[in-house]
Order: sequence, then structure tokens, then C-alpha cells
Amino acid sequence: MNDDAVGKGVDGVSAGSGAEVGGSAGAARTRSDARLSTGIAGLDSILHGGLPAGQMYLLEGDPGTGKTTLAMQFIMEGTAKGEQGLYITLSETKDELQMAADSHGWDISGVVVLELTSDELAGSEETQYTVFHPSEVELVATMRKMLAEVERLQPRRVVFDSLSELRLLAGDSVRYRRQLLSLKSFFAKRDMTVVILDDRTGDGQGHDKQLQSIAHGVLRLEKLPREYGVTRRNVEILKLRGSKYREGYHDYTIEHGGVAVYPRVIAGDHDDGFEDEKLSSNLPELDRLLGGGLQRGTSNLIIGPTGAGKSTISALYATEAARRGERATIFTFDESVKTLTSRCLRLGVDLEESMRSGLMQVHQVDPAELSPGQFAGRIMEAVDREGLKVLVIDSLNGFMHAMVGENELVLHMHELLAALNCRGVTTIITLAQHGLVGSMQSPMDVSYLADCVIVIRYFEDHGEVRQAISVLKNRSAEHERAIRELRFEGNRISVGKPLTAFQGILTGVPVYVEETLTAEA
Repeated sequence: MNDDAVGKGVDGVSAGSGAEVGGSAGAARTRSDARLSTGIAGLDSILHGGLPAGQMYLLEGDPGTGKTTLAMQFIMEGTAKGEQGLYITLSETKDELQMAADSHGWDISGVVVLELTSDELAGSEETQYTVFHPSEVELVATMRKMLAEVERLQPRRVVFDSLSELRLLAGDSVRYRRQLLSLKSFFAKRDMTVVILDDRTGDGQGHDKQLQSIAHGVLRLEKLPREYGVTRRNVEILKLRGSKYREGYHDYTIEHGGVAVYPRVIAGDHDDGFEDEKLSSNLPELDRLLGGGLQRGTSNLIIGPTGAGKSTISALYATEAARRGERATIFTFDESVKTLTSRCLRLGVDLEESMRSGLMQVHQVDPAELSPGQFAGRIMEAVDREGLKVLVIDSLNGFMHAMVGENELVLHMHELLAALNCRGVTTIITLAQHGLVGSMQSPMDVSYLADCVIVIRYFEDHGEVRQAISVLKNRSAEHERAIRELRFEGNRISVGKPLTAFQGILTGVPVYVEETLTAEA
């Protein structure tokens, strides 16, 4: 048996079994420009609707990246739509696939699984020949059984799991590539959409390039190393011939129910008209400091040392939004929901009442359990499905710990904030600076991303620690240049008159100007 015989084995099987299903073997179904949903909403969004029908696709990734899970979702989506599907497995048994399905709560009784394991092939008569190399015999036997089942079922969707086994059966790269080309031709003539899995464990460095050049589209799943917390995963579309798709890396997770993909946020995709208005805090002095309040559809940064009142001011704006009948959400990274709500209640900001109304949500976020893409996806889902209008991220320090690198954080935040601004969402972000009194340092400079920057400072006055608030910039309004006192006392928040008697408040150790002038006189 030579290489040509192996290649002809595909055509031989198809020609012989075509008569059994009626019509000629070369007769193909009418090809259309339709796209097939993958069963994963986020992935369909990246692919601009799904995979173009009637083509062969390569799904590659290291073991444990979720290839089998994604492929099963692709097959089950077709089954749910009445399309015949076939899952061909050379690496896993039916029982293993059933266990995986059970772990996700799936019913795969309607999915046809063709199991071609090495143990099954080893017991066949073809594998007992000694004249030929075992790989040649096993390859032909495998192909004949697989293609005969394809011809019998005439599936719309096919999954081949995995190429690593086929590579071993082929024996060398020439026979392997020829077999892949034969398979591609075979499926293309029948207008079948095929997803081939590859775990990238084959020997040699040229296999990946061979596969990518043959396939119509290539999807790569990757796991990124993290020093702490859950594994971060991303998917990238390496190519998709003749079709548009969203480039770049997109985070995904493997949860109960399957793979969930979170498309990279692009600001240009979100451009809604909204009313130009100011959002009040119900504190006239604070609104006056901001030139009338926070502008709708802007990003606002509140910076200052820890405990200065950044979270409380943010919660105040969110509560007032809920009181106006708008939906608001707070994502807190640094403290529990119980601590935040009880602390705000003591200052007259009743978050729990707003939560009971259904217009306010407060979520405690563990940065070690969340990827930036997943976080952005949760926010955009709240905007699209729930009509979110006011968003608080408390704090950027906590969100930064969910990132692999600082530069990525800036890019993520830039796109997310721009997208939210285009949708008319008012975003408030807090950032804790290093230090308490005196010189302040920020862990990173993101002030240029914000439309409005509010600074809170501690300062010393005659043995007493006081707080001051000021607006350093506001692109959307003519704001006050004054520095006002901020007080949290009793059960209320108050903003006082401008602190005109002091010089150098923002340094933390100001000079009492009136006292100095009196001494000089």
C-alpha cells in the first residue's frame, strides 16, 4: 500500500457509498452564504454572526483550553435547530464525552457520536497484516469507517476530535497533509461545515502552519499564566477567509453550561444618542463645585488617600440616580457589600433602600476570580439588557490587580469608558493614592481618561485632621476653582464654603494665611 492508495481511500469510500443515500457521490447540496451559529453568543459576535457555512475550520489550543466543550456547543446548536450533526472522536470515548456533557447539564441524546479508538482498530482484521506498516492499514480503516458514516448521515455539522490521532496514523508529514486535503475536498463537495480540533501536541514545528494554510478559518484558544487566582483564557481568530471578524484577543471562561466568550469592547460599536443633562448629588455645594453636577455620558475620576470619602461620594451619586428612577450599579473591589451599605447608611446614604427598589445593584468583585474582558462583558450586558445609566467602579486599584500588565489596564479602561460614554452611561471611578498626608502618588496615571477629576485631601488645621474636596478638571462644564471642606459627621455629608483662609491645602500641610498676615502686621 502506497501513499496514493491512502489518498484514494477517501474517494473510494465516497464513491461506493454515494449510491446508498441516493444520487451521485459528487452531488453537493446548494451552497449558501449563511453563517452557522456556534451556540456561544460572544463568539458569534466576534465572528459577525457565526462561521460561514460549508467550510473547514481549525480549532487549536493546548490540552485543557476547552476545545471539546466549544465543539460540543457547536454541534448541539445545530441539533437544536434541526440540523444533523456528527461528532467523530479518536481521542475520547463516548463515556468521557457523556461525563463532560453531564458536568455542564447538557442533554446530548440527539447528538450522533462516532467513536474511533485505537483499541477498536487494533482488533480489526485490517490491522493484522504484516506486509504493510500498521499506520497505513489503520489510517485507511479509520478513514473508510468515518466517511461511510458521513455518507450515511449526510450531516450539516461535523466535529473531528482530534488531529493528533490522525497525525499519528498518517506516519509522515506528506501523507498527513495529503489526507487533510482529501478530507477538505470531501466535505466541501457535500457543503458540510467541519470543525477540526488540534491540541498542538504533534511532533515537528511545521504542522501548525500546514493546518492553518489548509483550513478556511483558524480559532486559537490559549491559557495565560497568572501568579495568583483563576486561569485567564483568551480566544483569537487567526484567520477567516473572505469574512470580517473582530480582531485581537477576547477573554473567555469555562463555566457550568459551557464556554462563555466576552468580545473585546470597541467604542465605535456603541454610539447612541442621549439627552445632554446634569446629574445632581442632592448636595447643592458639591454640584456647584462641579458646575451643576456630573454630566451624563461622561467618565469621572475621584482620587485621594484611603478613607477620605471616595466610595461614599460615589455611592451618593448612584443612590440619587436610583431615586430619579434610573438604574445604577456599584462594583466594589475593596470592601464587602455589607460594610459598604452599613457605612453609607450611617451617613444618610441608604443603598439598601435603593437595592430593594430594584434600581440599584451592588456587586462585590474578587479580582483574583475575574478577567478584565469578563468584567467589561458584565458591564456592557447590564447596559444593553437592563438600561444601566450610572456605574461606579470602586476602585481602580482593585481592578488593576485583575490585569496581567499595567499597560493593558489603560487600554481596557480607555475602550470601556469610551463605549460607556457613547451609550450615555455616567461612570464614576475611584482611585486610592499612596500616602495619607502630604505628597500623594498614584499607582498609575489615568487622569487623562476621565472627563472630570475630583480630588479629596486630608489636611492639618491646629491639631485637627480635616478633609477638602476640589475639582481639578471638568471638560463638560465651567467648574469652580475653589477648594471646599468636606465633612462626614453625624448622619450626613456636607460640603462647606471655600477654604480661603488657607494656602497649600492640597499639600496636606497648609499655612493659615490670616494668622500669618496678622503676625506680619
